Amino acid sequence: MILRRADGRRLTIPNHRELAKGTLRSLIREAGLTKEEFEVLLRS
Repeated sequence: MILRRADGRRLTIPNHRELAKGTLRSLIREAGLTKEEFEVLLRS
């Protein structure tokens, strides 16, 4: 899946039921988030 922002940035996410920990960490970093910010977003 490819997610795109209005400014043209994009994030490619594998379409799998489960992601490896390293892949998830990489996607969080690429999205410009910290682990803590990601956890907050998951809870909301």
